Amino acid sequence: MTTFILVAGAHTGGWIWQEVAARLRESGARACPVTLTGMGADGPAAGPGTDLETHIGDLVRLIDGLDAPEVVLVGHCYGIYPVLGAADRRPERIARIVHLDAGMPRHGDQALTLVPDGAVRERLSRHTGADGNDWLIPPPPLEAWQRWGSVAGIPASALTRLTENAVPQPVGTLTRPLRLTGAVSAPPSTGVLCTGNGSSIAMVEGLVALGDPRLRALTEPRVTFFELGTGHWPMLSRADDVAGTLLRAAAGEGHRVAAAVSEQPAHLRPFLLDVPERRRERIGRVDLHFPGALSDGLPADLPDSLSEAEGPWPAVVFVHGGPVHPDVRPTPRNWPGFVGYARLVAGLGAVGVMLDHRLHDLADYGRAAEDIAEAVDLVRADPRVDADRVALWFFSAGGLLSADWLAAPPPWLRCVAATCPVLAPMPNRGRVDSRFRPAVALRSAERLPVVLTRVELERAEIAATVEEFLAAAKECDADVEVIDVPRGRHGFETTDHSEQARHAVERAARSVRGHLRG
Repeated sequence: MTTFILVAGAHTGGWIWQEVAARLRESGARACPVTLTGMGADGPAAGPGTDLETHIGDLVRLIDGLDAPEVVLVGHCYGIYPVLGAADRRPERIARIVHLDAGMPRHGDQALTLVPDGAVRERLSRHTGADGNDWLIPPPPLEAWQRWGSVAGIPASALTRLTENAVPQPVGTLTRPLRLTGAVSAPPSTGVLCTGNGSSIAMVEGLVALGDPRLRALTEPRVTFFELGTGHWPMLSRADDVAGTLLRAAAGEGHRVAAAVSEQPAHLRPFLLDVPERRRERIGRVDLHFPGALSDGLPADLPDSLSEAEGPWPAVVFVHGGPVHPDVRPTPRNWPGFVGYARLVAGLGAVGVMLDHRLHDLADYGRAAEDIAEAVDLVRADPRVDADRVALWFFSAGGLLSADWLAAPPPWLRCVAATCPVLAPMPNRGRVDSRFRPAVALRSAERLPVVLTRVELERAEIAATVEEFLAAAKECDADVEVIDVPRGRHGFETTDHSEQARHAVERAARSVRGHLRG
């Protein structure tokens, strides 16, 4: 008989697993929903010293007291922190660890990073716990749960019950770093991704394909994945499916991410257009591809007037997505897709600029924004560039970095373009500062032209952000040109060499170049 220990996220206790536990027991399994110290009336009382180690100790004592040779530890959201801590101390007793819409915290990480509001994170980080009740974080009100994760799929009655049963969270459980010895890596693990909260297997595979060394462990045979089409609290929205998925996970089932493929990773495949090489200069993290005469390698219907022989030329600055680990090689400015785009606009009479910004982690958007601003200043100061004619072109998760420019567009910024962009922070990316929300910033962009390329088969979590952006554009009558790629997928420029895909890239490049006319 399989024994499941079910550990809930912040502000909740064992009660939240009631329906899932009932389904597991009906299937012949043993289910142990846990209420950690301070997280409900049926658990131990908390005090000012209650922290992550307290909750880890709760689980270790439970494991030691169970008459079961091995247990499956299930951690939801914050719950994965005490789960990993307990598994690290009792690895021989753990049959599998299940990350239920939870991240992959490592040694030294704080659960504070799960808090979606940057201002709240900053405030919590200053908690001292010295006086009164400042060691307790009040639970969110009914209308604020979505800040902690998507509430998609939760019936209104269940959301009300969540609010009524929620309890204050001891600050120390979020601020004390997770301490691991490495033993936690021994048991097999399963990730259950909730697509309504911005996670998917496709997203994981895309990140693994980039070569991030931190994610290599996800390709091991002992690691499996499942998806659930719901929001962040699947035990309230899809209890039957959660129970069935946990049983399958315990049996070793699930999708496995390939360690390697026989062909090149998608981002290293050739650009869909055959564009000739242009003169390139490298200045620090910035590459400049300079214009030259149009060649037979470009579409024949491009007018010769677009070529400017002497300069100064307008410039298009390309901004990659991420996060991209600093050890990934080649770096984005050398990826065929971005080199292709830079050469394409150089052939149209503009300097194609590609930079390696430092978006290495979700917390790095501020630093990446500084890198982009520095690169733009460098380019505009170059005497070969017309400083009054610049466009910025954003890709994938780099789309969030367009917010600063949309919020306060300078007069020399003639156009913003975005291809397969993320245009609003996704629910599960809590560490992204609220400043990076293009759908909100667009309301201040006045009539700055925006060229948006979207694909028909976009990942649902990204497509939702594009729809939010377009809804905002309609409300404020923004100047947004939408270019659709039928049957296209995220990163189509190196994976889809169809005529429709080529036409979309050419049309976007022409449109951006048109906005840069003197």
